[in-house]
Amino acid sequence: MTGGSTGGPARVPAGGSPPGARRGWFRAQLLIGWLPVWALYVAIVMLVHGVAFLPAARVAAQAILLAALAGWPVLRATARFPWPVPMRPLFVVAHLAGAVAYATAWVTLLAAYSWLHGGGFRISAPGALPVGVMGVWLYIALVGVAYASRATARAAEAEATAARSQLATLRSQLDPHFLFNALHTVVQLIPVEPDRAVEAAERLAALLRAVVEEARDRVPLGDELAFVGRYLELESLRFGPRLVVRVDATAPATRPVPPFVLLALVENAVRHGAAPRVEPTTVTVRTRLDGARLVLTVEDDGAGAAPSAFDGAGTGLRRLRERLAALFGAAASLTLRSAPGAGCTATLVLPAAAPDPDADA
Repeated sequence: MTGGSTGGPARVPAGGSPPGARRGWFRAQLLIGWLPVWALYVAIVMLVHGVAFLPAARVAAQAILLAALAGWPVLRATARFPWPVPMRPLFVVAHLAGAVAYATAWVTLLAAYSWLHGGGFRISAPGALPVGVMGVWLYIALVGVAYASRATARAAEAEATAARSQLATLRSQLDPHFLFNALHTVVQLIPVEPDRAVEAAERLAALLRAVVEEARDRVPLGDELAFVGRYLELESLRFGPRLVVRVDATAPATRPVPPFVLLALVENAVRHGAAPRVEPTTVTVRTRLDGARLVLTVEDDGAGAAPSAFDGAGTGLRRLRERLAALFGAAASLTLRSAPGAGCTATLVLPAAAPDPDADA
């Protein structure tokens, strides 16, 4: 078996935006969200007090800062009292009272700020009413955004939990499928070559140990190639010189991939390419980068099959497609090309490396 050497297990670096960038975007969102409120307050000050834009803009900025400070307890309250299902009248009454209290607190803070600084625009009777109405509107907006944000977060978490559950189910199904195929190899050797059957059983035990102990959602490509290499060594005990393995790995060994993605492709090549033939069959595993995408190819020059033979897809390939759909959606693809007597080529394309869910564990 040829190809580049691989190192031991390594932590796959996580992707995603750095924390500083995420904080910067969050602050930008806050600024954008408060801009309409600031503009409305500028208009109120200019209309009620008849002043120019710049002084009104300065006072509006001070008022919005006080509104944000007064809104902090409101956000804490929405976290403590979740949205009831079904809706309860007491919940509505409580928030109506909260809106009045928030508006009153805001007007009071504005008056206190103006008095402490000995100037600015004092809250007069004509100005207090529109500011109070604006405070009620602002309270409703704050509460709505807070509850909507938490609902979105809960929906995203539920979706992520469902996806993790689906992947766990698919992986639990993968292990017995792999075990069945590997045991089949050992069973076939027992009556004809008992010594090689013992060696095959030992190799199978090592493979199963690797499967059981592998709990990561992403592994380095080098680890994946090493695992597939051990599986092919097990199959070589069964096929002997009838199975020739070649590896052409040019993609970085540290590139993260879901575990066992190559296994289904290699199993397919051995089962449909080498098993039906008496002549030697060459299975070639290739890895390369196509821009940011990772291309994994497993091809054999074995028996091959008509394209219609793969319409239903075997158990391993079908579950591989389901895993890819759960992990990457439409960003990943798996294609099969085959013809009777012309072997089969399976090409798996994975998108740019996704964050490792285990990286922060």
